Amino acid sequence: MTGTTIPEDLMRRLRSSVIIVGAIIARFGEACFSYPGGCDIGSRPIDLHLKGFKKLGIKIDENTSNIVCKCDKIISTEIQLDFPSVGATENLILASVIGNHEIMIKNAAMEPEIVDLASFLNRMGAKITGAGTNVIKIRGTRELREVSYTIMPDRIETGTLLLATAMTGGEIKLNKACPEHISPILHKLQECGCRVECLKNAIYLKSNGKLTGTEIKTMPYPGFPTDLQPLFTTLLTTCKGTSIITENIFENRFKFLQELKRMGAKVNIEGKTAIVKGVKRLHGANVESTDLRGGASLMMAAISARGTTKIRKVGYILRGYENLDQKLNVLGANITREEEGKDC
Repeated sequence: MTGTTIPEDLMRRLRSSVIIVGAIIARFGEACFSYPGGCDIGSRPIDLHLKGFKKLGIKIDENTSNIVCKCDKIISTEIQLDFPSVGATENLILASVIGNHEIMIKNAAMEPEIVDLASFLNRMGAKITGAGTNVIKIRGTRELREVSYTIMPDRIETGTLLLATAMTGGEIKLNKACPEHISPILHKLQECGCRVECLKNAIYLKSNGKLTGTEIKTMPYPGFPTDLQPLFTTLLTTCKGTSIITENIFENRFKFLQELKRMGAKVNIEGKTAIVKGVKRLHGANVESTDLRGGASLMMAAISARGTTKIRKVGYILRGYENLDQKLNVLGANITREEEGKDC
């Protein structure tokens, strides 16, 4: 594996995403990348990735501004993750598919995206079992083959569209959606007063806009997803009564609430808990995206608010959703995007 030159365009992409490091190491035997950035939603250390890499026999040098990983051969081993990290689980799978070894990952993430990745790699000739459980086993294979594969529906975008519909008192049928992937969201939407029907590869939702509050706590899958907490919290700002939201994954997930307060939301934050007192309606304001899901939450709040809202720093939103503004407009929203300054 060593001695292969990595194309410069691939190196540029590698420096921006730690998730593909495992695949690069599996193919080239080495990788050099900078410390990752991303949304400021809390601590997202890569120690789980690096500890797992070391167990695989990968040598890691962190003495420079970059992290350098080198490996002649992946070794058979058992890896116990301290936390069921999606990124670390994906990285370790990608690093382990090629070779002559047996790997076991314990306390692995169980998200549908892990299952989909394993299904894709198995179609290519990998030997992965246990995806979707907390123990994944990988037997290295000699090579992978080209395949055609249809990836799973985006469960976070599915939840985003459902929550936007619920907040605006609308009605929607989402085709090519998987209800099982977002069952905690659907359960809580019903609890708030929405009509939800799970069909074959589709979800139907109807809301009268007069919903009641609830309590949510984020947890690793199959619990309530942290990525949909900001959007559900935004919905709860206009639900009757008091709602309590506990964020157990990222300590800075509540940053967007300061922007929602500009729109009239009544929220108090106590540590990792947010207490939301529902108001009848939010009002338009000039606000700023703080991160990907927080930005999407502001868009959702804006389409239900009275008056005009201007959102700055929408680059966060654009990098995580494909044409979200256009999809919301199809549903009846009135969103315009100002390319200069990237406001909407």
